Amino acid sequence: MEPPFRNGLDQRNRETKVGRWVMGISGFYLISMFLVPFLMDSDSVPELSGRANMMDYSSEDSWGNNDHGEHAEMGHNQSQHGTFAWSDLNPYYAFVYAFGDFNCHQKHERSWTINGNQMPVCARDVGIFLGLALGGWWFSRRGLNRWTIRDTFLTLFPDSSTTPLYKKDKRLLAMFGLGILFCLPVILDGGIQAVTSYESINSVRISTGIPFGFILGWYFSASFSSRPGAFDYKSDHVRLPAGARLSAPQNITDESE
Repeated sequence: MEPPFRNGLDQRNRETKVGRWVMGISGFYLISMFLVPFLMDSDSVPELSGRANMMDYSSEDSWGNNDHGEHAEMGHNQSQHGTFAWSDLNPYYAFVYAFGDFNCHQKHERSWTINGNQMPVCARDVGIFLGLALGGWWFSRRGLNRWTIRDTFLTLFPDSSTTPLYKKDKRLLAMFGLGILFCLPVILDGGIQAVTSYESINSVRISTGIPFGFILGWYFSASFSSRPGAFDYKSDHVRLPAGARLSAPQNITDESE
């Protein structure tokens, strides 16, 4: 009896769950970044200007609440905008703003305001989380475990379109090429902005963040879904396009015996 799925397995429960987890976690924060500033009292979060990958607004004494000059390379005169400390918020609100504080620069000119409150992340990060959720969702619908990350990654395409890649053994190159292609918009927009006087706009930032997030969601889903154990560690059970076959390392085969 032929297996119902083109990878050689008769179920894809793990792929569905992984994709939904990626979508759910990303979607939870995506919704929260809009919901929290909307639910907070109006004008509770002033214009911010911090640093990426640093905790700048955890307390009244944090770096972000100091005066660094209105035209400083990083930060501004926070006293002119009003101080902010996410540690004073309830746990849910604090988590949303703490996550944004650590992961985003939170520059006010690159962020949106809801209900008089600056959002916890910039417009580009909004696009990234939207892309992450979409990548997880699409993988949950189409992704299949094919033992390796690269082969699992490529299952979002019909086998007919990836057959040439298998005939020429260009699967790894194709995966990296797609990664570069999806990352290129954000690299170009952010890179040119960093080294020239060009200043991007929020609509461009979100549109470049979406493909970057999508490829991350796609890759994360493929990474957590590719499991040799589903094939009893027997690589010849994996069905690949063009009749290709995997060759498992001897130590993996031995461990399954």
